[in-house]
Amino acid sequence: MIDTSIPLVELHRHLDGNIRLQTILDLGRQHNITLPAWDVEGLRPFVQVTDPQPGVMAFISKFQWPMRVLADGEACRRVAYENIEDAKQDGLDYIELRFSPWFMAEANGLDPALVVDAVVDGCEAGGRDLGVMVGLIGILSRTYGPEIASKELGALLSQRKHIIGLDLAGDEARFPAEWFREHFRRAREAGWHITAHAGEIAGPESIWQALRELGAERIGHALRAVEDPVLISYMAEHRIGVESCLTSNVQTSCVPDYPSHPLKTFLNKCIPATINTDDPGISGIDLPYEYNVSATRAGLSEAQIRQAQVNALEVSFLTETERRSLLIRKGTNLEM
Repeated sequence: MIDTSIPLVELHRHLDGNIRLQTILDLGRQHNITLPAWDVEGLRPFVQVTDPQPGVMAFISKFQWPMRVLADGEACRRVAYENIEDAKQDGLDYIELRFSPWFMAEANGLDPALVVDAVVDGCEAGGRDLGVMVGLIGILSRTYGPEIASKELGALLSQRKHIIGLDLAGDEARFPAEWFREHFRRAREAGWHITAHAGEIAGPESIWQALRELGAERIGHALRAVEDPVLISYMAEHRIGVESCLTSNVQTSCVPDYPSHPLKTFLNKCIPATINTDDPGISGIDLPYEYNVSATRAGLSEAQIRQAQVNALEVSFLTETERRSLLIRKGTNLEM
């Protein structure tokens, strides 16, 4: 269960993986885009996962229609603003939203810099209107290769003061982190924090690459870290945060079921692992579901669920001043 006396923080939610079904319908009509169905329930099976998929890339194929309707900057702004509304609905005090401008731009040939501008504007307006603190993380989609990643990074850097970090996502098995070493050097020089998807489908060596080659402070998923005891010890000692996504990992078949998920092991090994939704619009879940249902199915005790919630605040990319401000606003004396 969520401890309401502690700030509720989410660190791994894809903005482009959380587009409402009704919004897809509205934007489809507005831009004369032919959709496979014209009501929410008819559209649902084309966008949301109902059964485990045969892998991560099959899961990503569900993004076809959400990305297809991002026809202009205003559509991107709307989706960004609605993400903050959803965060508020989930009870979040602070959310780190990540997005890939190239992925969002590709279907309609948009300028990725226009996408970045729209997302920044929508998130800032939402945070201001709704009282939710927001940190934006840019994504480089490794699946497009290093050359496109350079263009994607350039678009993100055009709003460098409004972005707090950089992530690497996409086809981890075929596009190793070492190919993007220079991109992440530039990101660190811009003052950004670093996280990376790793160990989701590739082995522990992928996580080591993210740590050593990219300078990752947190790892998205990190499922296969448990195969390397040295890596587990390193992550615990250096307080490398893990952005665990329980339902997503079951739906992508990266783990066979909730009890097989390594989140409990991470917490037992004193790794600052956290609970996140990943792509709630695709998975058909929200953050309270992950805390109240998925975490219990994964075998976590109430104390472990609470620890995961505390961990999210600890390994967030908030400044110490911002972290203290959240604690004061919540009226808690939690020691970090």
